[in-house]
Amino acid sequence: MSVGTYEWQSDFARKYVGIGREEGREEGREEGREEGRAYEAARSVITILESRGLTLTPHTRRRIETCTDLHTLEQWIPKAIKADTPEDLFT
Repeated sequence: MSVGTYEWQSDFARKYVGIGREEGREEGREEGREEGRAYEAARSVITILESRGLTLTPHTRRRIETCTDLHTLEQWIPKAIKADTPEDLFT
């Protein structure tokens, strides 16, 4: 019998297995959306810097690409437009 089609009998199971699974799916979806926004923001920062002719060191590129904090990345976008060097983002 597949768990996906099984109808849980106890109130406990209905509450914690059925609902929990759906809540988990929604949390996963939101987490995926957040990761996608962070990825796009990081790509934007790199694109801006490179289009301005600035050369990114491997360390700087890795720091931007591995940043998962959307707020930080969004702050780096306007800095990337004005920065004299890529490292100016981090000051």
